[in-house]
Amino acid sequence: MTVPTLASPAAPRTEPSTGGVLDPTLLRTALPEAIRKLDPRTLWKNPVMLIVEIGATWSTVLAITEPSVFAWAIVAWLWLTVLFANLAEAVAEGRGKAQAASLRQAKTDTVARRLTDWVPGAPIVEHPVAAPELRRGDFVVVEAGQVIPGDGDVVEGIASVDESAITGESAPVIRESGGDRSAVTGGTTVLSDRIVVRVTQEPGASFIDKMIALVEGANRQKTPNELALNILLAALTIIFVFAVATLQPLAIFAKSNNPGVADTSALDGNGITGIVLVSLLVCLIPTTIGALLSAIGIAGMDRLVRRNVLAVSGRAVEAAGDVNTLLLDKTGTITLGNRRATEFVPVPGVLDDELADAAQLSSLSDETPEGRSIVTFAEEVFDKRARTAGELPGATWVQFTAQTRMSGVDLADGRQLRKGAAGAVTEWVRAQGGSVPTEVSAVVDDISASGGTPLMVGEVDRGTARVLGIVHLADVVKQGMRERFDEMRQMGIRTVMITGDNPLTAAAIAAEAGVDDFLAEATPEDKLALIKREQDGGRLVAMTGDGTNDAPALAQADVGVAMNTGTSAAKEAGNMVDLDSDPTKLIEIVEIGKQLLITRGALTTFSVANDIAKYFAIVPALFVPLFPGLDALNVMRLASPQSAILSAVIFNALVIVALIPLALRGVGYRPSSASVLLRRNLTVYGLGGVVVPFLGIKVIDLLVQLLPGMS
Repeated sequence: MTVPTLASPAAPRTEPSTGGVLDPTLLRTALPEAIRKLDPRTLWKNPVMLIVEIGATWSTVLAITEPSVFAWAIVAWLWLTVLFANLAEAVAEGRGKAQAASLRQAKTDTVARRLTDWVPGAPIVEHPVAAPELRRGDFVVVEAGQVIPGDGDVVEGIASVDESAITGESAPVIRESGGDRSAVTGGTTVLSDRIVVRVTQEPGASFIDKMIALVEGANRQKTPNELALNILLAALTIIFVFAVATLQPLAIFAKSNNPGVADTSALDGNGITGIVLVSLLVCLIPTTIGALLSAIGIAGMDRLVRRNVLAVSGRAVEAAGDVNTLLLDKTGTITLGNRRATEFVPVPGVLDDELADAAQLSSLSDETPEGRSIVTFAEEVFDKRARTAGELPGATWVQFTAQTRMSGVDLADGRQLRKGAAGAVTEWVRAQGGSVPTEVSAVVDDISASGGTPLMVGEVDRGTARVLGIVHLADVVKQGMRERFDEMRQMGIRTVMITGDNPLTAAAIAAEAGVDDFLAEATPEDKLALIKREQDGGRLVAMTGDGTNDAPALAQADVGVAMNTGTSAAKEAGNMVDLDSDPTKLIEIVEIGKQLLITRGALTTFSVANDIAKYFAIVPALFVPLFPGLDALNVMRLASPQSAILSAVIFNALVIVALIPLALRGVGYRPSSASVLLRRNLTVYGLGGVVVPFLGIKVIDLLVQLLPGMS
């Protein structure tokens, strides 16, 4: 039995250069889309900016009836405010559309070799059909040099597959029937050998189709937090609409009751005009966060896609930011994975060669990396050539499963061999009437305490059941994992290691890695029960998985990340799929989710503080002639009411453009507690949101005075 291996490790994936978030090429592409978004039928989804557009339309009508430099300048900047808001969303979508264009290149008019009435071992009858005609349940054969026509599972054969069109990885991967590495993706290329694939997706529902829809924003739905914030912004907007609408009657009443106050003709002979009221409303409502909210959400999805993670919805991304408990598989996530056999420890009276032969025979049906490593170790160290089914006529093979935690073979001469977890083999030996020597328990404990994994080999021969010895599997904790878990702890996230190992082994690895807790000898039912317990305590849970037995837990978890190399059942159960099949990426996904929430919170804080500063710019300048006492609030000492209003409107538009890169890139993320994040938001974005408008509006006011008719 030979196990194919790759000659070299996968090359690290590099992200394509985007030329920056405000790349001129991207802006030229996004600008027409921003203009199209001025359609009220599109803009109604953003109530804040819809109010601004209605105000800009009304101001345009007023400027036509009573034209002036001031009126037309206000109108121009009101329309620019709406356009800049649309531009933020269009730029975010434009980056996704550029990715979608490259993904579409993977969707070619592939001709599929569909098999008719295929069954394993039967003669193959194939018919060429166009790939889009394939349906769920169809079988296709793919050979070296051919493109896999659709998503599916390998049901026969083993092959090297180039997945660079999907994942960006240049090194090929192995896909084979059985186990958790059977899934293949349409658009990838078979490099060697031959496989039979069962199609698992209907046309238009492949991963490439989903990624294209995702990055283009076609299927993006607002998350619960985003909807709640939109409702809050709409409520604030309605409040300010009523508040601003009362200002003109208030001014008229104040003047009629105070005939000695100065005339308000500095604005208009008739008092506060409609254009002034619209300008005041636009400056006071939360236009900044209203303009950037959608772009922040799209950018969060975009950051996931750039890390080769396919999210079913924005809800999953947002949930990742609120995760309280992180469930991580030990093998391949916390440790390097692919535990390898490093030693055979026979019990007294059993020869090394005898144990090696039994361990290899009982592992021939075990398709896990551990089982294969035992076959290879016996081959290399003890010169035990792996036998095939044809060389063992009459043998009955016992497949390894997560439930039995054993594999083995029943030979034609009546001899039975089992290899697996110490507890499982112990029960099997005792059930057959045998006993386990005390020396075996000591060896198991020693291997477990050292962080290794002990597997027991048992035998029933001529009615006598006994233990032959122990296989020592070694694994290594990945470098830097303790530091990553310390960061999770700082964010208030509890980490739990999930493993099928016995409690002693699990405890040793958990202590070395620095996780908060562990679940040993975990079955699919145990994982599901753990998730439910955490959720019953009001915590959000994230986990990764790749096997069919992980599907229930992935479906139950708030954030379930399935590996692309895993089974179709796992990928359908999770709400995210990692195309790189890197289990440690769950930590990055949580960080991306938190960055999304932090960015939204930071810019909301800035927007509210921003509005406070604009209030001090406009309201005192407007009402000082009526109420001289307000002059104490006119801290900016703007030149005139007209320049104050125009300066505030211009700043209100320009600040949206200035914040687009931050909304798309995200606020810098550092692991910290909620109190630290709140303090940083208030000091950096709260205080900054007050100070920056004061400086910006003052500078613009100095420039506005140079315009004719504005001095």
